[in-house]
Amino acid sequence: MNTSLKIAFHLLAILLLSSCASTYTPQSNFPGFNGYFDTQLGENIFQVGFQGDGYDSRSRVTDLALLRSAEVALKNGFPYFVIVTNADNSTGASYVAPTTTQASATAIGNTTYGTATTYGGQSFLFTYPNTTNTIVCFKDKPITQALVFEANLVITSLKSRYGIK
Repeated sequence: MNTSLKIAFHLLAILLLSSCASTYTPQSNFPGFNGYFDTQLGENIFQVGFQGDGYDSRSRVTDLALLRSAEVALKNGFPYFVIVTNADNSTGASYVAPTTTQASATAIGNTTYGTATTYGGQSFLFTYPNTTNTIVCFKDKPITQALVFEANLVITSLKSRYGIK
Protein backbone atom coordinates (compact mmCIF):
# COMPACT_ATOMS: atom_id res chain seq x y z
CA MET A 1 0.00 0.00 0.00
CA ASN A 2 1.52 3.35 -0.96
CA THR A 3 2.11 6.14 1.54
CA SER A 4 -0.67 8.49 0.40
CA LEU A 5 -3.21 5.65 0.53
CA LYS A 6 -2.10 4.78 4.08
CA ILE A 7 -2.43 8.42 5.15
CA ALA A 8 -5.90 8.63 3.60
CA PHE A 9 -6.92 5.41 5.38
CA HIS A 10 -5.70 6.72 8.76
CA LEU A 11 -7.49 10.05 8.29
CA LEU A 12 -10.71 8.24 7.39
CA ALA A 13 -10.40 6.04 10.48
CA ILE A 14 -9.83 9.08 12.70
CA LEU A 15 -12.87 10.86 11.23
CA LEU A 16 -15.09 7.83 11.74
CA LEU A 17 -13.91 7.26 15.30
CA SER A 18 -14.19 10.92 16.28
CA SER A 19 -17.96 10.70 15.91
CA CYS A 20 -18.17 7.92 18.50
CA ALA A 21 -18.87 10.00 21.61
CA SER A 22 -20.97 8.35 24.30
CA THR A 23 -24.72 8.34 23.96
CA TYR A 24 -26.87 9.46 26.88
CA THR A 25 -28.06 6.06 28.11
CA PRO A 26 -27.81 4.04 31.33
CA GLN A 27 -24.43 2.45 31.95
CA SER A 28 -24.24 -1.24 31.09
CA ASN A 29 -23.55 -3.81 33.82
CA PHE A 30 -20.30 -4.73 32.08
CA PRO A 31 -17.18 -2.91 33.36
CA GLY A 32 -15.83 -0.22 31.09
CA PHE A 33 -19.07 0.60 29.31
CA ASN A 34 -20.16 4.21 29.16
CA GLY A 35 -23.37 5.86 30.29
CA TYR A 36 -24.98 7.34 33.37
CA PHE A 37 -25.44 5.71 36.77
CA ASP A 38 -27.09 6.68 40.04
CA THR A 39 -27.56 5.33 43.55
CA GLN A 40 -29.83 6.59 46.33
CA LEU A 41 -27.85 7.13 49.55
CA GLY A 42 -30.56 8.69 51.71
CA GLU A 43 -34.09 10.06 51.48
CA ASN A 44 -32.87 13.09 49.51
CA ILE A 45 -29.22 12.18 48.84
CA PHE A 46 -27.99 10.55 45.64
CA GLN A 47 -24.72 9.65 43.99
CA VAL A 48 -24.96 10.33 40.25
CA GLY A 49 -22.37 10.07 37.51
CA PHE A 50 -21.48 9.58 33.90
CA GLN A 51 -18.75 7.37 32.39
CA GLY A 52 -17.48 8.58 29.02
CA ASP A 53 -15.39 6.83 26.42
CA GLY A 54 -12.11 7.78 24.77
CA TYR A 55 -13.87 10.20 22.43
CA ASP A 56 -15.71 12.25 25.08
CA SER A 57 -14.39 15.51 26.48
CA ARG A 58 -14.31 16.06 30.23
CA SER A 59 -16.71 18.99 29.89
CA ARG A 60 -19.27 16.84 28.03
CA VAL A 61 -19.09 14.13 30.70
CA THR A 62 -19.42 16.75 33.45
CA ASP A 63 -22.49 18.20 31.70
CA LEU A 64 -24.10 14.77 31.27
CA ALA A 65 -23.51 13.95 34.95
CA LEU A 66 -25.18 17.27 35.81
CA LEU A 67 -28.08 16.43 33.48
CA ARG A 68 -28.55 13.05 35.14
CA SER A 69 -28.36 14.71 38.58
CA ALA A 70 -31.24 17.01 37.59
CA GLU A 71 -33.28 14.10 36.23
CA VAL A 72 -32.77 12.05 39.39
CA ALA A 73 -33.78 14.99 41.60
CA LEU A 74 -36.94 15.66 39.58
CA LYS A 75 -37.84 11.96 39.28
CA ASN A 76 -37.79 11.76 43.08
CA GLY A 77 -39.97 14.85 43.56
CA PHE A 78 -37.24 17.42 44.22
CA PRO A 79 -37.13 20.51 41.98
CA TYR A 80 -33.83 21.76 43.51
CA PHE A 81 -30.48 20.18 44.27
CA VAL A 82 -26.97 21.04 45.43
CA ILE A 83 -23.79 19.18 44.49
CA VAL A 84 -22.00 18.54 47.79
CA THR A 85 -19.08 16.55 46.35
CA ASN A 86 -17.75 16.00 42.86
CA ALA A 87 -15.18 13.35 41.98
CA ASP A 88 -13.18 13.00 38.77
CA ASN A 89 -12.63 9.25 38.40
CA SER A 90 -11.15 9.45 34.90
CA THR A 91 -8.78 6.77 33.68
CA GLY A 92 -6.39 6.63 30.76
CA ALA A 93 -4.81 4.20 28.34
CA SER A 94 -2.27 4.26 25.55
CA TYR A 95 -1.80 2.31 22.35
CA VAL A 96 1.26 2.06 20.12
CA ALA A 97 0.53 1.07 16.53
CA PRO A 98 2.61 -1.83 15.22
CA THR A 99 5.49 -1.04 12.88
CA THR A 100 6.10 -2.49 9.45
CA THR A 101 9.36 -2.20 7.54
CA GLN A 102 9.66 -2.69 3.79
CA ALA A 103 13.18 -3.25 2.49
CA SER A 104 14.72 -3.88 -0.90
CA ALA A 105 18.29 -4.47 -2.01
CA THR A 106 20.11 -4.68 -5.32
CA ALA A 107 23.59 -6.11 -5.83
CA ILE A 108 25.76 -4.87 -8.68
CA GLY A 109 29.15 -6.51 -8.73
CA ASN A 110 30.74 -6.19 -5.29
CA THR A 111 28.36 -3.40 -4.20
CA THR A 112 24.92 -3.75 -2.65
CA TYR A 113 22.42 -0.91 -2.65
CA GLY A 114 19.37 -0.96 -0.42
CA THR A 115 16.52 1.05 1.00
CA ALA A 116 14.19 0.50 3.92
CA THR A 117 11.03 2.32 4.92
CA THR A 118 9.30 1.90 8.27
CA TYR A 119 5.62 2.70 8.84
CA GLY A 120 3.61 2.82 12.05
CA GLY A 121 4.83 3.13 15.61
CA GLN A 122 2.56 6.08 16.44
CA SER A 123 1.41 6.43 20.04
CA PHE A 124 -2.24 7.14 20.81
CA LEU A 125 -3.36 8.31 24.24
CA PHE A 126 -6.97 7.93 25.37
CA THR A 127 -8.69 9.39 28.42
CA TYR A 128 -11.91 7.84 29.68
CA PRO A 129 -13.56 10.69 31.61
CA ASN A 130 -15.79 9.80 34.55
CA THR A 131 -17.51 12.30 36.83
CA THR A 132 -19.49 11.44 39.96
CA ASN A 133 -21.64 13.93 41.89
CA THR A 134 -23.10 13.47 45.34
CA ILE A 135 -26.24 15.60 45.43
CA VAL A 136 -28.64 16.69 48.16
CA CYS A 137 -32.15 17.43 46.89
CA PHE A 138 -34.78 19.86 48.17
CA LYS A 139 -38.52 20.40 47.70
CA ASP A 140 -38.14 24.16 48.28
CA LYS A 141 -35.25 26.34 47.20
CA PRO A 142 -32.85 26.38 50.15
CA ILE A 143 -31.26 29.54 51.46
CA THR A 144 -27.57 28.66 51.34
CA GLN A 145 -24.19 29.90 50.12
CA ALA A 146 -23.94 26.79 47.90
CA LEU A 147 -24.87 26.83 44.23
CA VAL A 148 -28.49 25.67 44.02
CA PHE A 149 -29.54 24.09 40.72
CA GLU A 150 -33.10 24.22 39.38
CA ALA A 151 -33.66 20.74 37.95
CA ASN A 152 -36.08 21.77 35.18
CA LEU A 153 -33.79 24.53 33.94
CA VAL A 154 -30.73 22.24 33.90
CA ILE A 155 -32.62 19.55 31.99
CA THR A 156 -33.96 21.96 29.37
CA SER A 157 -30.61 23.67 28.88
CA LEU A 158 -28.41 20.57 28.63
CA LYS A 159 -30.81 18.53 26.50
CA SER A 160 -30.92 21.43 24.07
CA ARG A 161 -27.12 21.78 24.04
CA TYR A 162 -26.54 18.10 23.24
CA GLY A 163 -29.62 17.42 21.12
CA ILE A 164 -31.04 14.89 23.58
CA LYS A 165 -34.77 14.17 23.35
